Amino acid sequence: MNPLTDAQAVKLFPSLQHLILIREAGWKFLPVKNPGDPDAELDGARIWPAGWRDCIRVRDETDALGLRIRVPADKHTAPSIVWERGGTLAEVVHELLTLPSPGAPLAPTLVIGAVPKLWTP
Repeated sequence: MNPLTDAQAVKLFPSLQHLILIREAGWKFLPVKNPGDPDAELDGARIWPAGWRDCIRVRDETDALGLRIRVPADKHTAPSIVWERGGTLAEVVHELLTLPSPGAPLAPTLVIGAVPKLWTP
């Protein structure tokens, strides 16, 4: 059995186009734990220089979360959240793709929360 092309997958599941967009922008996705489980989620990240990471968690096409975090060089300090958006997969991907690169003049830098120590993709 041959794997589906991106075009074939999008034809079957149109919301996949959003994941393909961020994959093409340099995002990497983690293996899905317990595929088929109703509580399964897809996690992905884009790694930037100097400890910055953009992250996405997708539960379904209507439940997605995007974050920008700063991972300190000090392993004893929890990563900091500087940007967060929840919504549909389409909304979150759009916001992540329009978020200025870390270090750009309008990029978020103000810490709004701490990332739990176990969740750092």
